[in-house]
Amino acid sequence: MQEAEKDHKSNIAIGVAMHKPYPLPKGDIYMPIHVGAALRPDVLTDMQGDDTGENISELNPYFSELTALYWLWKNNDSAYKGLVHYRRYFTTRNTLGRHNPNRFMRVIQEPELREALQEHPVLLPKKRHYVIETIKSHYVHTMHGETLEATEDVLRDICPEYLPQWHTLMNRRSQHIYNMMVMNREHFDAYCEWLFPILFELTKRLDPSKYELFHARYPGRISEMLLNVWIMKNKVPVGELPTSFMEHIDWWKKGTSFLKAKFLKQKYTRSF
Repeated sequence: MQEAEKDHKSNIAIGVAMHKPYPLPKGDIYMPIHVGAALRPDVLTDMQGDDTGENISELNPYFSELTALYWLWKNNDSAYKGLVHYRRYFTTRNTLGRHNPNRFMRVIQEPELREALQEHPVLLPKKRHYVIETIKSHYVHTMHGETLEATEDVLRDICPEYLPQWHTLMNRRSQHIYNMMVMNREHFDAYCEWLFPILFELTKRLDPSKYELFHARYPGRISEMLLNVWIMKNKVPVGELPTSFMEHIDWWKKGTSFLKAKFLKQKYTRSF
């Protein structure tokens, strides 16, 4: 597909990170983006790839959905920009609508989203609460802790003024996750301008290719934390939206894996 025009049909462009065919919600605000298109050009030929214009498509095995975030930053000038996933979306705040048996009918649409953006320039998912874990302990139990240490070193060298917020986050028990957001262009671009130099330096110091595929995606997971750090440091007014996963979640397997990681030191080997 030819590179999408810089201005989306609506002045809201929410990238839907996709790596395989999957149903999409209705609405002009949603822009499906084929992530990793430079590596798998034949998978999704009917949508915008993350390999046009200025891009980091080839880093998708490590940066995951962030290659779509980067593409939106560099190649789209919509007044509001955002990112969701092909299987996870922001949903309506209406209680009845949020429980519609058709999960795609739960997805938030433009009128309600515009109202929310009038209240807050940045919208994020409701926080995930870990209860018996801190952000740091949960990550160390489930992932490779050295990636946290390397991130702190990079922050210390590149932007030490963010270290207090980093330390605060590490000791908290809740955070915004999923790398999902909708922001006005000013905040979106400012966040990306701050985030990506940190991740590029981090991957120079700690090569993600040394890990197996699941853990090689650590830059994408670290960025979830960094978004919280950036929000705290810059005192950004944030609104929260509920989210919905488009498929069944095996809560028993998810819960037991969480407990095994904490008490038996069994790191995650797959997403849940």
